[in-house]
Amino acid sequence: MVARWTFFLALVGVLGSAWQSSARAGHSKALVRKYLKDAGATGYTITAVTADYLDNSFPGTDFFEVYFRQYPVAVAPPPKGLSASNVFLVQRGKVFPLADPGDLEAFFFEQLAPVGDEADAEDAGLAWLRLSEAFSQDGFFTFSAPQVKVTTSPDGEILVTGSVTVTAGGRGSISVAMVFDSDGGLDSVSEKRDVRPGVRPICQATKLLDSDPLVRRMAEQDILVMGRSAKEYLDEQRAKAKPGLKEAIDRIWKRIVDEGW
Repeated sequence: MVARWTFFLALVGVLGSAWQSSARAGHSKALVRKYLKDAGATGYTITAVTADYLDNSFPGTDFFEVYFRQYPVAVAPPPKGLSASNVFLVQRGKVFPLADPGDLEAFFFEQLAPVGDEADAEDAGLAWLRLSEAFSQDGFFTFSAPQVKVTTSPDGEILVTGSVTVTAGGRGSISVAMVFDSDGGLDSVSEKRDVRPGVRPICQATKLLDSDPLVRRMAEQDILVMGRSAKEYLDEQRAKAKPGLKEAIDRIWKRIVDEGW
């Protein structure tokens, strides 16, 4: 009976912590949305970025990807101080936008606590790569999970090297090298970014009934390559299409789902 009660208390503690974390994240997202609304922003997508290594490196901080639509027609330019793809962070109820890797570097130097061992350094490298990929995100990229390698020199410096790779929506990768001094402080960060977009929606859906079979085939292939990431675009085109084109859009979406594109 005692063991069962102990287990129940532990379960309540875990569920309570998860509820608090979820509630905080929801509140933080609402703050980001209000920030963007007050700035007059439109056509954006907000996605929470969560991982244990982020919590370990920056406790009490919530992270979000915020990107503005670029395809098939770009929305109005983002508000001053923002780029097409950004990282937003929320700390103690305050919102801070990071518009590029330079902002991310400044954030790391200012707020990353000295690492205590290689595990902490590994978390910091993973955190950098996961956040940095957001500056290339346009809603169509998929990236691999970040991978890092950690080594310690005889004089106590810790070197972290790693990369994240584009797995869909284009090609390329982002790599980073981070050096921590013998006291665990971040000494330097060097990043190399080579991310190139693949097929993006332009007017392919409107060409699904083109009189030229080659044009139809090319439009279908482009949409299949974009796969599920083309859902929003296809829905927009379907909403204003005539019945025949609606059926064609439905058919291509069914192929995407059935064939696992």
